[in-house]
Amino acid sequence: MNNKIADFLSKEIPHEPIEKAFVNNLTYRLVKDEHNSTPSDYYHSLAYTLRDRLAKRWLETQKEHHKSDAKRVYYFSMEYLIGRLLKMNVDRLNLGDSVNELCNKLGINFDELEELENDPGLGNGGLGRLAACFMDSIAALELPCFGYGIRYDYGLFRQKFENGFQVEMPDRWLEDGYPWEIERPERYKVKFFGNTQRKIDKNGEEIISWINTKDAYAIPFDIPVPGFLKGTVNTLRLWSAKSDDDFRFQIFNNGDYVNAYTEKINDENITKILYPNDNIYAGRELRLKQEYFFTSASLQDILRRYKEDPQHKLENLPDKIVIQLNDPPPAISIPELIRLLVDEEGLLFDEAWAISKRTFAYTNHTLMPEALENWSEELLGKLLPRHLEIIYMINEKLMDDIRKKYGPDMDMMGRMSIIGENDHRVVKMAHLAVIGSFSVNGVSALHTELIKSQLLPDFYNLYPDRFNNKTNGITPRRWLYKCNTRLSHLITSNIGGEWLTDLTKLNKLTEHIDDSALHEGWQIVKHSNKKSFATYLENLHGIVINPNSLFDVQVKRMHEYKRQLLNVLHVIYQYLQIKNNPNIEVTPRTVLFSGKAAPGYQMAKLQIKLINAVSKVINSDPAMKDKLQVHFIPNYNVSLAEHIIPASDLSEQISTAGKEASGTGNMKFALNGALTIGTLDGANVEIMEEVGEENIFIFGLKAHEVIDLKKRLYNPQTYINQSVELQEVLSLLQNNFFCLDSIDLFKPIYNGLVYQDPFMIIADFQAYIDCQKRVSFEYTNKELWTRKSIINVAKSGKFSSDRTISEYNWDIWKVTPIEIKK
Repeated sequence: MNNKIADFLSKEIPHEPIEKAFVNNLTYRLVKDEHNSTPSDYYHSLAYTLRDRLAKRWLETQKEHHKSDAKRVYYFSMEYLIGRLLKMNVDRLNLGDSVNELCNKLGINFDELEELENDPGLGNGGLGRLAACFMDSIAALELPCFGYGIRYDYGLFRQKFENGFQVEMPDRWLEDGYPWEIERPERYKVKFFGNTQRKIDKNGEEIISWINTKDAYAIPFDIPVPGFLKGTVNTLRLWSAKSDDDFRFQIFNNGDYVNAYTEKINDENITKILYPNDNIYAGRELRLKQEYFFTSASLQDILRRYKEDPQHKLENLPDKIVIQLNDPPPAISIPELIRLLVDEEGLLFDEAWAISKRTFAYTNHTLMPEALENWSEELLGKLLPRHLEIIYMINEKLMDDIRKKYGPDMDMMGRMSIIGENDHRVVKMAHLAVIGSFSVNGVSALHTELIKSQLLPDFYNLYPDRFNNKTNGITPRRWLYKCNTRLSHLITSNIGGEWLTDLTKLNKLTEHIDDSALHEGWQIVKHSNKKSFATYLENLHGIVINPNSLFDVQVKRMHEYKRQLLNVLHVIYQYLQIKNNPNIEVTPRTVLFSGKAAPGYQMAKLQIKLINAVSKVINSDPAMKDKLQVHFIPNYNVSLAEHIIPASDLSEQISTAGKEASGTGNMKFALNGALTIGTLDGANVEIMEEVGEENIFIFGLKAHEVIDLKKRLYNPQTYINQSVELQEVLSLLQNNFFCLDSIDLFKPIYNGLVYQDPFMIIADFQAYIDCQKRVSFEYTNKELWTRKSIINVAKSGKFSSDRTISEYNWDIWKVTPIEIKK
């Protein structure tokens, strides 16, 4: 760049007034005026206006990070549930008053504009939402960071119900354009298939080439991630796949127009959809392609940026770069970094291995075996032949470490090997992540202990210093300030606004715990939120609910271990209690479910059908009026969560103890004043420690009791024989009471409970019923319930993602914050 251009671009150009910027975007970017503009145009114009306000800070952030030669953290995640950004960015820029004034002048309803923003479904559940919270906190703490992931053309499917069954519809989140992203000109070649070739060079060194590959190109799309009221604007870079050849020209000339585009279509399918159905071979292949595609592009981008500074030496890479792997899927980046260092940069394997294992850190998010990800050795070798060779070499390093500490212990070597050899040979990605990382963390205190003792005990014994805990957290900027403005204002009016950047300040609420005005305001806020949600639900789905009832809510991904089935058994129990005792006094209750089942997860989908069938029976029974309602709200996403969580009274966190790694939904509900009913699982344990046993409803088997019961050959029939009430509930399932038009539809659910019950639903049923009775009784005491609600919010300070990220940085990343001028 010549000096004149540099001088011109470096001049500070003041922002034009927001009203003028809005009109200019409407006129010159969208080419619309007062005669033909629509509400969607107003949304896009406002979003572009805000993005333009971020642009200078965004550039300044990158310039300062480069100038200071900052160490950066690179966050690798297959999922990012970032939610809507319009209101978040208004808050981050502190432009609320200006935007409200603009909307008032134009006669535009800001809330209606926000509802026009598509909610990017770039994740399946808590993993993706956590990644988004982490990116928010990293920016708020002014840490240099890039997030990397995939720009799926279609997000997680849009869910609807037909005759009570889940039906998956395309999530076209990009169909109206996405104003927050910027497509970048950089592109990186990503290779697949082919074979390796070995040659000896003139110095007698072996040179390995990966040849005959089929290639795709990765195109980056950047989304700004501003820190709350800070100058820092970090980057979330999402990759989209593009073919290396638009079409085969010769094939086209020969008249085969369809096949001329076949390769282009196959390449670009890589980023077409989130989570292909991996019950079939093609789905598994595409899933592995996605994982490698985004990690390869990201690593090439990282190395390009690192090598821009001629002072940077490859052996010092870990001094400037730390890569955090969000669960096993990005673990293929470990052999990919080694491949790039060896095959592209000319390092020896041992040199590359020494660099790599000081660069990566791994977060484990699950104790469920299916989520640890094992790839067929045959599939991985076919798709990524060079990487399988490197994995064999990494595995030999692991065997060397075992031999050094334990001698030739073949049993241990077999258990710990990256290559599993049971029914068929598989590559264990969690093992690869552990051996290839300098840090391995769990996401709650209980989860981390179970990793050490149950999931990866051999690895913990071999590498004890690598293992640590980082309890998950949530960003209060979205999960209180944005989604619950009434409660935010009430809290701030009592204790000030410091809690937005230091959530532990919420503890000041305990100083007002006996303040009757606070109690009254608290109750008004909750009831207003419930009425607002009832209106929202009726307008969106035609569902009418009673805001004077207890809102009992379970919203999360559908999975057997999360035990939505236990909840619905309790609903059936309540139904029977009312039917058998028409004059019984009950606490009016509205039970709300929401969540998606993976397309290939038939049992979870059948449970959705059961919930909808139970709902149909109960909601059409006059005897249930003003006593019990049940609804399954379709298409759960971040935006629905922002509506339902502030309105909730009771948070269902009832997973089988020892199965939930942490959970973050439990934290969101507690932060918004809902009381938790749950097992001692995941972060429930730490929530109980913070709020006190008297302010949470805990029931059921503990993690060690679940393990012991299974060892004693648990038989659910033993529990069934002891409970007449449970027998009556199960009889309705057995006798097709909820599926008279489809005999034996729910037989798999009934048989699974009675003869197997792998998630201990039957064992925990009576304890759950008893605990729910206590909930109903205590809810009738409004002063007691309000007091407990206030305490839950006051004691939620620990569960800020700011605290979590500070711990990651202090113990693992060791990145220096850099202040950027606003």
